[in-house]
Amino acid sequence: MVITLLKSKLHRVTTTQVELDYEGSCAIDGHLMDAAGILAYEQIHIYNITNGERFTTYAIRAEEGSGTISVNGAAAHKANVGDLLIIATYAQLDAEAAHQFKPTLVYVDENNRIIQMSNQIPAQRLKAV
Repeated sequence: MVITLLKSKLHRVTTTQVELDYEGSCAIDGHLMDAAGILAYEQIHIYNITNGERFTTYAIRAEEGSGTISVNGAAAHKANVGDLLIIATYAQLDAEAAHQFKPTLVYVDENNRIIQMSNQIPAQRLKAV
């Protein structure tokens, strides 16, 4: 059996640009890509916290340390500058490997600078059910 799990996420990044007249994709600060283990041209899922849009595209590398999160091409209709996004990647693992796997979670500030990294959702972020 193969199971799909969260591989990594950039949590609450701020959209810095939207470029409609672009071939497509999402440009992400290279430091953020490295921290999250996202490869250039890797499929990414974007969840727009601000407006509820959810879409799939691929990552391209932006300048390291730039803080860039640029939603491009047709996806530019689904985000505005200043929108908060979650950018997630997923991996398929066999059931045995899935039990040992831990995702890479990257949390940023309002300037898309890393403030915390983890491999589990911090307890203070969980709400009692």
